[in-house]
Amino acid sequence: MTKSAMIRARVDPALKQEAEDIFEALGLSATQAITLFYQQVKWVRGLPFDVRLPNDVTLRTFEETDAGENLVRCENEQDFERTGSHSDLFR
Repeated sequence: MTKSAMIRARVDPALKQEAEDIFEALGLSATQAITLFYQQVKWVRGLPFDVRLPNDVTLRTFEETDAGENLVRCENEQDFERTGSHSDLFR
């Protein structure tokens, strides 16, 4: 297959760097990662992950955490488990 089509996109430089660091750790170039993404879009006939609008609870949580409210701070995993906050993560 000849690779001659070019894709140009503007993204936040920090996001680009973070993504490319992950690609490198996976042994992929940005071109290979984008090609994988396009293949997945083709195979699933849509985005290869869920894209949804957040529900009311999630929106309220975003607003509260952005305002620094109702945060649970933990020093380590054991601290987190003691809070019981993780019980809601897997419902």
